[in-house]
Amino acid sequence: MKKVGVVILNWNGKALLEQFLPPLFKHTDLELAEIIVADNGSTDDSLIFLSKYYPNIRCLAFDRNYGFAEGYNKAFNQLEQEYVVLLNSDVEVTSGWLRLAVDYLDAHPDVAAIQPKILSYNDKSSFEYAGAAGGFMDMYGYPFCRGRIFTKVEKDFGQYDCPVDVLWSSGACLIIRSAEYKKAGGLDAYFFAHQEEIDLCWRLRARGKRIVCFPQSVVYHVGGATLKMEHPKKTFLNFRNNLFMLYKNLPEQYYNKVMFYRYFIDYLAALQFLLKGYLANAMAVIRARRDFSRHKTNYRRIRQENLEQAINRDLPKEIIRKSLLWQYYIRNKKLFMRINSDY
Repeated sequence: MKKVGVVILNWNGKALLEQFLPPLFKHTDLELAEIIVADNGSTDDSLIFLSKYYPNIRCLAFDRNYGFAEGYNKAFNQLEQEYVVLLNSDVEVTSGWLRLAVDYLDAHPDVAAIQPKILSYNDKSSFEYAGAAGGFMDMYGYPFCRGRIFTKVEKDFGQYDCPVDVLWSSGACLIIRSAEYKKAGGLDAYFFAHQEEIDLCWRLRARGKRIVCFPQSVVYHVGGATLKMEHPKKTFLNFRNNLFMLYKNLPEQYYNKVMFYRYFIDYLAALQFLLKGYLANAMAVIRARRDFSRHKTNYRRIRQENLEQAINRDLPKEIIRKSLLWQYYIRNKKLFMRINSDY
């Protein structure tokens, strides 16, 4: 059996498979890794295309679209490789991308997962929104990256080329130990899509595992290939999943304060959408709050388990103890190194 399973989760993505499978095969050591496509009930010609042009690719065909989270969980249940890569179908890999990452994991057994440096496919001199050079978060649940704060994306001048411990690795290209993935419970299926990788990585960090961005491995990501940035469904999933993530993982001493402020911040965000004329997005925020209120009790046992398994009762050091909104909009700190000078 090969050491690594590179899993592409596909849903009606024939055009992306046509475009990005050739460089994946070109730049991946096929003695090291098996390339697998997990198909989420596609209704296009994805499976016909694969059977015709890539008959040696292992295909896991699911009966319907289970979303990003449960789709990968179902794939993991059928794999036995030591390492598994969650690779978006709109990612172009580069020479040595996988071998470099695997060598790093082999040399650092305390590292559960790593991500490469993720640059924009459409502007290869810039970081890409979803992951950039490694993910962090503020204590109110707002994720940001080395190289990206909110919508402000930096050019890549090599300023983040050192490997560094991060809170989360992007699901666009996440290389993880299979055993740690399964031990932590995998991705939260209720999330469906968006922020499920942050939730998983936070659980791993709380349990003493390291997450690392390893920029010597480089990939290019198109981004937004499933749902565009302004899509109301994406707004709903981001707000709702973020609230559940906070509920599941926040230590007790922070929970009441954070959720108190988030109540007002979320409704302020809904008002902002409304004033900009995005009624559907404003309603998506409100629906997200309501869904969280209705289903929060389903997570009580999971929250208790997460807190019991945490080796430290405090927040991971990669969560800054201040408001990203305040730093960005009030103090005008729009670059990662101005907000978190330790990195």
